[in-house]
Amino acid sequence: MTETPLLRAVDLGRGTRRFQRNVTLGGAKPSGEAPRPRGVFDPELLRAALPHAVRKLDPRMLIRNPVMFVVELTAALVTLTALANATGAESVPVGAGQGFTVQIAVWLWFTVLFATYAEAIAEARGRAQAATLRKTRSETTAHRRAVDGTLTDVGSSELRRGDVIVVTEGETIPGDGDVIEGVAYVNEAAITGESAPVLKEPGTDIRSSVTGGTTLTSDFLVIRVTADPGETFLDRMIALVEGAKRQRTPNEIALSILLAGLTIVFLMATVTLRPFGLYAGTTINTVALAALLVCLIPTTIGGLLSAIGIAGMDRVARFNVLAMSGRAVEASGDVDVILLDKTGTITLGNRLASAITPAPGIAEGEVLEAALVASLRDETPEGRSIVSLARARLAELGLPGGDGDPDGLASLDARIAEEQPFTAETRASGVRLATGELVLKGAVDAIERDLPGGLPAELRAATDAVAGRGATPLALRRDGIALGLIELKDTVKPGLAERFEEFRRMGVRTVMITGDNPLTAATIAREAGVDDFVAQAKPEDKIAYIRAQQAEGHLVAMTGDGTNDAPALAQADVGLAMNSGTSAAKEAANMVDLDSDPTKLLEVIAIGKQLLITRGSITTFSIANDVAKYFAILPAMFIAVYPELGALNVMGLSTPQSAILSAVIFNALVIVALIPIALRGVGFRPAPASVLLQRNLLIYGLGGIIAPFLGIKAIDLVVTALHLA
Repeated sequence: MTETPLLRAVDLGRGTRRFQRNVTLGGAKPSGEAPRPRGVFDPELLRAALPHAVRKLDPRMLIRNPVMFVVELTAALVTLTALANATGAESVPVGAGQGFTVQIAVWLWFTVLFATYAEAIAEARGRAQAATLRKTRSETTAHRRAVDGTLTDVGSSELRRGDVIVVTEGETIPGDGDVIEGVAYVNEAAITGESAPVLKEPGTDIRSSVTGGTTLTSDFLVIRVTADPGETFLDRMIALVEGAKRQRTPNEIALSILLAGLTIVFLMATVTLRPFGLYAGTTINTVALAALLVCLIPTTIGGLLSAIGIAGMDRVARFNVLAMSGRAVEASGDVDVILLDKTGTITLGNRLASAITPAPGIAEGEVLEAALVASLRDETPEGRSIVSLARARLAELGLPGGDGDPDGLASLDARIAEEQPFTAETRASGVRLATGELVLKGAVDAIERDLPGGLPAELRAATDAVAGRGATPLALRRDGIALGLIELKDTVKPGLAERFEEFRRMGVRTVMITGDNPLTAATIAREAGVDDFVAQAKPEDKIAYIRAQQAEGHLVAMTGDGTNDAPALAQADVGLAMNSGTSAAKEAANMVDLDSDPTKLLEVIAIGKQLLITRGSITTFSIANDVAKYFAILPAMFIAVYPELGALNVMGLSTPQSAILSAVIFNALVIVALIPIALRGVGFRPAPASVLLQRNLLIYGLGGIIAPFLGIKAIDLVVTALHLA
């Protein structure tokens, strides 16, 4: 898998693999053309979004957005006023022509439409992704196996959780499940966009899970179904990317309440202006009051708030990460502690045996034979590398079982009576021989517990030397006798230290979780640049650490793929499960990475922070741009009574009517101008929160004050030149 430099180089709006391929609404790009991601103003998306935007004008739907609901009511009021003026039911106010009222009504409706259009565009991007995913979901024939072993052909929609099915080469896997028999390769391109087949086999945390809609490319698999129709991973992907089940996050709800409160305050302030005008000897017409209300309430963020949330989930999806809810994406932006497994996340995960060292008084051939026997039934990459190393050295020594001696290897295998599999509790694996002897390899402290005299001093020194090099030492014993050490070497992924430093500047602490001894863990942690580590960790240690951090007020994120990771994934504020992991892990997590890349958690956190920054920046801009509207509308309303207010017309707006109309037009157009920022997100750079705050206050706070002065003045010049007011 190609390493992607985070933060500095990654385009958080572009994404990778699967969803970059969606270039038409449910269609694939013609062969021979390079895939490209959709732009914000893709013509097909704009056309597809327009009908949905119009439907969202329904007051029953719009009432969920109090700010825009008030704007719609105001637009309806001004529209009725314009109709009353046109029919003569109400006289046209002095100084306000019929055309002025109509224009205000039109631009108020545009304000509401632009807001619903922004949300519809964001949803259209999700629907386009869902349309492509639906192409991979079709009714297929499944070979369901009964208890007596007979096979019955049924439709995939008839499968239920717990059914056992048989899939052969070339067939589409009809539903989600876990492999219980067979070893085969599966093409998961329909889900991940990665064309290289993936090995699937039973009994592993990372290779036993299969997804419906993928294709078996070799041999056969027997699969136990883990999801009912409509609840499969693909079904959930479709529902989530198209926003069908999107619920507002706590921060969205809190901000909506704040915006509704501000709207009520401005509504009360606007209503009181009419009696103040009467007291001052002037009548403020309804159209001017309506324009003032709409310009003062936070319509910009009110209109874009939902689009920002939808776009945040869309950006996560473009990195092949399926977020189960907007809450998960939002929480990732607040994370300040990251738990990362050492193997496969911080290191390349290809630990290979590099040396086998005998204990004092033990012959090299004896320890090599013990290492070989203990690993013959071990199908992990580490186990296979031990077998390879031991056989190569045995061949050099001319001993049985070496390379080129299949009979000797078969003789050693025949001596095995029972396999002792690795568990998180024992942290060791091996075999029991027909003679009753137990040959085990495993973590040094786990092996040492069962040695009457402990490790010999020489072996202890060798253990420390191995750990000091950043390698992993495994001890080897036969019953109560220490036989030697096996050294496993792994490599820290390049560039991680720089990544972790960037997060450290943002106040995010990285913690490495490993089953290695403290000395090895400390060496790897120092090389990788993590802030802390937990050594000799068991599954229960992970969840205990997460709870301890949460008790101190921290938000914790972690990755996992195994069944034993499920409790910790469920406890973490952000749990990222690997798509290659077990069903239990994916059910417990609130995000799933389709590429099964644990380092993707770092990108998810960057996207979450970008989401929060975007929402805060547009909120700041929305509130700040009210200042210019005060200078535009208030003098226009009261200048006839209080000529001194002319001093507030710092923009030199032509007439009171052009001032009001220009402010309303700007208020509508600024929503359109900010749609790309809402959908793509504010530019994000790793920096401390105080630096980001200062930067965004300068751009969106000060910019939010200055831009409306320039924009309203420019619109006023056009309005005056065209004699619109």
